[in-house]
Amino acid sequence: MKPVPDHYRGVWARRLLETPQICDESTFVRWLQTSVWHADVRIPSERPGVDAQTQLANQQGFCGVTHVEQQTQGDVCTWHRRFDFQPPRADVDAGVMVFEIPERVIETGVHASYLEIWDRLPGSTGRFIALARLDETGRDTRERFFVAGQYAMHVRPRLTDWPRDTQDGQTLSGVLARYPGMAQELLDFEISFGMLDAGHWVIERSTLPALQGVSLAFAVRQLDYTQAAIDSPFYSGYWQILEWSTNATRL
Repeated sequence: MKPVPDHYRGVWARRLLETPQICDESTFVRWLQTSVWHADVRIPSERPGVDAQTQLANQQGFCGVTHVEQQTQGDVCTWHRRFDFQPPRADVDAGVMVFEIPERVIETGVHASYLEIWDRLPGSTGRFIALARLDETGRDTRERFFVAGQYAMHVRPRLTDWPRDTQDGQTLSGVLARYPGMAQELLDFEISFGMLDAGHWVIERSTLPALQGVSLAFAVRQLDYTQAAIDSPFYSGYWQILEWSTNATRL
């Protein structure tokens, strides 16, 4: 996969979403972009009268690889989702990207009518790491850990497959309405975002609310060109290096 242009890399905070139906400035959205990999989390603000399960099911998030192609209307950025909190989309996730200034990009939909404004967070460049967790036999567990500057994001997909009759474009809420007994398994999908500071990772937001605000001792060290080790509660173990764009061998 060809790396994205350097000015795409970092952590982007969405300040606005506009569609023909809604204007949203309150959802917590972070898009972390390395040279190839992305991770994204979208946690709506709590609404009075909405039950906890519905709140959780309305969350969004995904990770995968990113492709940027220059076209006549400008850069077209496509996010190829490998793991998704919601059921598979019915269309391709792609947007036309216009950088007003280096730290702000305007995204408009290719296959849907929307506009998003993104601001890059200070301190989110300079080092980029993408890791895949390995089990005892050295196989990929599908967990991912990403670092961009002072920020990090962990993605652990659910173990349960979607019910066979799930259609592309459905929502998790819709699936749970048909299969309420699967709520625990289908909601067990972690995407956690936070800041790395002085040997700790402080989780600002997570699709698992119990993790929000948690501060964990954290260290990652490069073992060789192919593997790294993380020392931290919940995340300790050996990880395959997908990307290591930093001169430091230890964070």
